[in-house]
This record gives sequence, C-alpha cells and structure tokens, in this order.
Amino acid sequence: MTPAGRAFWVRQLHLWHWVSAAISLVGMLAFAVTGITLNHAADIPTKPKVMTLEGVIPQALRDELAVSAGDAKRPLPADLQRWLLDELSLRVGERAAEWSDDEIYLALPRPGGDAWLSVDLASGEALYEETSRGWVSYFNDLHKGRSTGVAWAWYIDIFAAACIVFSITGLVLLQLHATRRPSTWPMVGFGFLGPLLLIILFIH
Repeated sequence: MTPAGRAFWVRQLHLWHWVSAAISLVGMLAFAVTGITLNHAADIPTKPKVMTLEGVIPQALRDELAVSAGDAKRPLPADLQRWLLDELSLRVGERAAEWSDDEIYLALPRPGGDAWLSVDLASGEALYEETSRGWVSYFNDLHKGRSTGVAWAWYIDIFAAACIVFSITGLVLLQLHATRRPSTWPMVGFGFLGPLLLIILFIH
C-alpha cells in the first residue's frame, strides 16, 4: 500500500473509531454501571411500593363487554379504554388482554416493576395494581431489555453495533501502533485470557 493509501485508511479508522465512541459513550457507561448493580442485586436493598386503584364499570359498558367475552387474547375495546383513562387515569394501549367468561385480565409488565388490571364482568369491579421496585431496578431492567418495548430493543441493537465498530477499529489501530508500543499484544492477550481462565476454572 502506498503512503497516501495508508494515510487515507488510517484517517478512516480514526473517523469511525471516534464516531462510534461518541455514539456508544453514554450507553457503555450506563451498561457498565448497571452491570455492577446487577452483579450485586442481592446486596442492594429495595422496598417495593404498591399502588392500587379501584372502580366500578357502568352497567351499559358491562353489558357490552359481556357480549364479547370468551376465551381469547385481544386488546381492550375503545370504550373500556376511555373509561379507564377518565376514571382511573390509566393508559393501557393495545396490549392483548386475556378474556374469559367472567373476567378480563391484562398484564402490564414494565421496567422496574409490574402491574396488572382485572375486570370482573359480573360485578363490574375494575382493579389495578402497580408495583414499583425503584430506580436501580428500573435501570437494571433497561440493561436486560425487560418489558421495554420495540423502540428500546432497536436502541440496544444500534448501540451494540456501534460498540462492535468501536472495538474492531480500535483493534486495527492497536495493530498499526503496536510496533511502537511493545505491551500492546500482551495487554490484548490478557484481556482475552483473563475471562477465559475464569470461565474454565471457576464457572461450572
């Protein structure tokens, strides 16, 4: 390769390296911190907070729901969603609920907690319960992608791709500068062998 060609590719490597670093910087810090909190989850005290909301559905809406009851999974009808929003300030979206002859049950898992809604078709009683386990649990669940939705799943994929670009361009840059830095490959080798030895010797 000519000196001009080499200089071009070195500039490209530096460009992709710093751009991928900029894109993944905040994500890497967040995932590193939550890696520690996940590793020590049993040592971090949490006090779950439970919130309960109750209401009774009007008879007209109850009759409408009874007509469409049965064993199936489908979203709540628009009229019921409007009642929940007006009376209980709940937005449930288009998540599929479990319908039976006498009850509608809707699971509403979320990062850092859980929630559920049940509607008794006979009495019209609507019961909502939400459990929150705090901010540490919230960010731990973001790390795991638990109940975070499609948008967050896309973010994790983009973030992971940026980390891959950052790592590969960093490896090539290490190779380019290794002749002037003799400790480069021993350090890279330690970074590979250290986790490998831990797996072989201590994880069974």
